[in-house]
Amino acid sequence: MARPPLLTLTDVELTFGGKPLFTGVAMSLAKGERAALVGRNGEGKSTLMKLMSGIEEPDAGEVWLQPGSIVSIVPQEPVFTGYQTALAYAAEGMDEQHFAEAELTELGIDPALDPATLSGGQARRVALARAFAQQPDLLMMDEPTNHLDVATIAMLEARLNQFNGALVLVSHDRRFLENVSTTVLWLRQGVVLKSPGGYGTFEDWADSVEDAEEKRLARMQTQLKAEHRWLARGVTGRRKRNQGRLSKLMEMRARHAELRAGLAQGKAGAELGAESGDVLSKRIIEAKNLNKTYETPTGPLTIAKDLTLNIVRGDRIGIVGPNGAGKTTLIKLLLGEIDADSGRLKRNPTVEPTYLDQARDTLNPNDTLWETLAPAGGDQIMVQGSARHVTGYAKDFLFGPEQMRQPVGALSGGERNRLTMAVALAQPSNLLVMDEPTNDLDMQTLDLLEDMLANYDGTLIIVSHDRSFLDATVTSCLVPVRGGEWLQTAGGWTDAVAQVPDLIASAHRPKAPKAARQKAIADRPEPKPKSKLSYKDTYRLEELGRQISEREREIAMLEKALAAPDAYAKGPEDFQKQSVRLDAAKTDLESMEEEWLALEEKKETLAG
Repeated sequence: MARPPLLTLTDVELTFGGKPLFTGVAMSLAKGERAALVGRNGEGKSTLMKLMSGIEEPDAGEVWLQPGSIVSIVPQEPVFTGYQTALAYAAEGMDEQHFAEAELTELGIDPALDPATLSGGQARRVALARAFAQQPDLLMMDEPTNHLDVATIAMLEARLNQFNGALVLVSHDRRFLENVSTTVLWLRQGVVLKSPGGYGTFEDWADSVEDAEEKRLARMQTQLKAEHRWLARGVTGRRKRNQGRLSKLMEMRARHAELRAGLAQGKAGAELGAESGDVLSKRIIEAKNLNKTYETPTGPLTIAKDLTLNIVRGDRIGIVGPNGAGKTTLIKLLLGEIDADSGRLKRNPTVEPTYLDQARDTLNPNDTLWETLAPAGGDQIMVQGSARHVTGYAKDFLFGPEQMRQPVGALSGGERNRLTMAVALAQPSNLLVMDEPTNDLDMQTLDLLEDMLANYDGTLIIVSHDRSFLDATVTSCLVPVRGGEWLQTAGGWTDAVAQVPDLIASAHRPKAPKAARQKAIADRPEPKPKSKLSYKDTYRLEELGRQISEREREIAMLEKALAAPDAYAKGPEDFQKQSVRLDAAKTDLESMEEEWLALEEKKETLAG
């Protein structure tokens, strides 16, 4: 029996900036439905969510929400201005704070944490805690998996699959949508089409919709049909193209296996020996017995332990693992940006690397798109050593001619990401390194990026938590197994999980024994005044040293109190509060350690 609707939109119309955005949206959602909202960049997904939640009003039509319903929103960029603690943000507007406190603790966040110090992953978890604490009937989430590691994403998937309200999701993470959604809302040409199944069946359903339209357009010119398909779809690539890309990736993986066999077997036969010699001449990076350890306030943190790795031309490597495993540091180690403690690192002198880091904040908001792509002037841009017209190259990244004189500051977040990628991919390189490239990308751009990487003939290293993206782009994965040791597995993410079953549930990193941590605290030197860090960073480094020591003492006191034989009998409520606080203090300590490590790494890089 169908459930009654919780939310209904009837003939909704909205004009934005003189342009009709919605021309007759009609749809409904019931409790228990989990809808993936998809559509082209600029089609109006965020605006539609605002209409659903009542933040925006339509020009015409009706938005009806069941009276008394609670709506919660997880924004793409949470704003913490004016909040003194994570709890103050998570519990805003609530009569009782214990729900928010429990959600924060469940997500590994100390309720007393200052929002100004939150990392990207912590900010995302605080926003999730706020939404869940409100116990909503309608939950709306905009890119909820950004900055989360796979273990946290898996936890979120389980939580959403148990959610009994209605859910609307905008996400670039296709595997996440496949695992969570029960239906798809396809925002397309000003209207919404609703699929009969989840995102896993969306491709087939969308193909059938387009095939039916193509039959109605059979009398039109072929060019018009092709243009219509591109404009109408713009969500994921067509099945034929995806299958072609998959076939090419399978060939790359087979070739990768042959190269590895050649390296391992050496001169095993005349033919194989010749192939092996060719392989040896194509080495890009050779690491032998690399070791890198940081002395943190709570003991040594090993990033690499006896790491031996050969990266050859054409390799496509995904670096995976939980937050705090040292993936970004490992990239910098392999690129020679930071020095190893011991071991040997050789890089082919012909290597020209391009490194796209997580920040992607290199754009000048006052420059136009044209000036950004062609800073030297003129109408030509060199793309991988070949001349291209600026407008033609921009079109590859879905920018129209009318946008070329727009300032970068006027672009949407997704458009800025596309532009950053266009600048990076134009640079002549035979080694492309990308750290979390899929964050904040819409489906259309994500599909475009996969196409471009499929045609990239250099060596590729990717750090990503996007499981589907890894499956579609890499031929092997580097997986952290224990204490700085890394295992190289064949294939993509799915293959890595099959070969390392506890990959998803793996801990961030093993803790040093308590005695070693205490010794490290006692022996920790004061920050040197000759550090080239900024005053703010230097002050923060000193502050973290004090805070880490305080948190260690608090943990020791709580552990001692809870270990008392009569601790529970004396006060069950106090025992429970202390247990919750202990978990939060340990999580807080870990985040402090990670921030301390990042500042020490920055300090070392500047000094070097």
